[in-house]
Amino acid sequence: MISRREPRSSAPHRVAFMQSNKALHLITFGLALLALSAMLIACGSQQQPTPVVIEVEKVVEVEKPVIVEKQVVVEVEKPAAESNTLTVYSGRSQSLVDPILKEFELLTGIPVEIRYASTGEMAATLLEEGDRSPADVFFAQDPGGLGAVKSLFMTLPDDIYESSATWASDPDKKWVGISGRARVIVYSTENVSEGELPDSIWDFTDPKWRGRIGFPPTNGSFHVMVTAMRLDWGEEKTREWLEGIMANEPIFYAKNTPTVAAAGAGEVDVGFVNHYYLHRFLAEEGEEFAARNYYTSANDAGSLVMAAGAGILASTDAQPEAERLLRFLLGVTAQQYFANQTHEYPFNSSVQQSEFLPDLGDIGERFDIDLGLLDDLAGTQQLLQEVGALP
Repeated sequence: MISRREPRSSAPHRVAFMQSNKALHLITFGLALLALSAMLIACGSQQQPTPVVIEVEKVVEVEKPVIVEKQVVVEVEKPAAESNTLTVYSGRSQSLVDPILKEFELLTGIPVEIRYASTGEMAATLLEEGDRSPADVFFAQDPGGLGAVKSLFMTLPDDIYESSATWASDPDKKWVGISGRARVIVYSTENVSEGELPDSIWDFTDPKWRGRIGFPPTNGSFHVMVTAMRLDWGEEKTREWLEGIMANEPIFYAKNTPTVAAAGAGEVDVGFVNHYYLHRFLAEEGEEFAARNYYTSANDAGSLVMAAGAGILASTDAQPEAERLLRFLLGVTAQQYFANQTHEYPFNSSVQQSEFLPDLGDIGERFDIDLGLLDDLAGTQQLLQEVGALP
C-alpha cells in the first residue's frame, strides 16, 4: 500500500475563538482537505483500484490553546503485475465447481481457463501430455485420479498443505484435499425402510436384493470405492463381492445422478452413490422427493469418505496463480460454498458443515485408509471388466 500525507499548511486559518472568565482559549484550526486527483496508468485491461481515504484526527496540546488538526491519509492499492492465465483441468463436474472457480477469477482478476471431463479422462490426458501439458492445476473428484498423476505434481507449500485435513491429503504433499464426499446407500423411502438396510455393503450380495440395486459401474467414485475394497479386503474377496452384486442382476446407470433419480422414482430400492447428489434433488424437488441416504456403520469401504482434491503441475509457468487458487479453495469463502451449496464436507476447520449432514465422527467408525494409496484405478477397471461390470 502507498500512503501519502498532505503537508500541513504553515499558516492555518482560525475558524473559532472562545474566551472564558478563566482566560481559557480554545482555538480550532481547520485544514482544508486537498482534492485528490490520482491517475493510475493501466496495465492491459487491469481495472484501477479505488483509493481508500481515511480521515485521522490528531490532538496536539500546547500551554493554553488546544489545536485539533485534521489530516488526510490516502491509501492506494498498488496495481499487481499482469497475471498469467491459469489453466485448470477439472475432473469435477461443471455444475458443481464452475461457480466457485468463476468467483475466484472475479475476486482476483486472474484469468482462468477450465477444461471439463471425467477425472479418469483428465488423468489419462495429463499422463499423455506429461511435462508438455498446458495445465497448471488438476482438480479431481477423487484421490484415485490424483494418485494416478502424482509424479507430475510439484510439492505443495506447507501453508497450503496444512490448511486441509491431513488424512484427506497426499502424505508426500503432492496434492491436497479440498472437500469430503462420503459413500452412501441411497434408498427409496416408498419401497424400503431404513431398518431393512444392512450394516455393511457386503450384505447386498444377499439374493434378497436381486433386481433391487441401482448400479453405476462406470462412475469414477465407484471405482475408488472398489479400489479401497481391494486394499482392505484383498483381490479375492473384492471379486467375490462384485460377482455377488452381478448375480443379483443390478440395474445399470451411467452416473450417480440417474441412480438417485431412479431411487426417488421407486425404480430401484437402493443404489451405490456419493452422499451429496441426494441434496441436489431435495433442493430442487423438496422434502417430498422419495429417497434418502443411508450411511453404513461397518468399518469397510462402504463407509469410505473420499476427498475431492487438487494438485499443481510441476511444469506450470503460473505457479503463483496456481498456489493462490489452492489457497482460495481452502479458504472460508470456497469452503462455505462447498458446505452450503454442494453439501460436501469442508476441510477448513473454521467452516461448519451443512446441518443436513451427519458428522464424520458419527458415520460409524470412519473407514481409515490412506487416500494416497487409492491410485490403482487401472487394476480396478480390469477387475470390473473380468466380472462383467464393464464392457
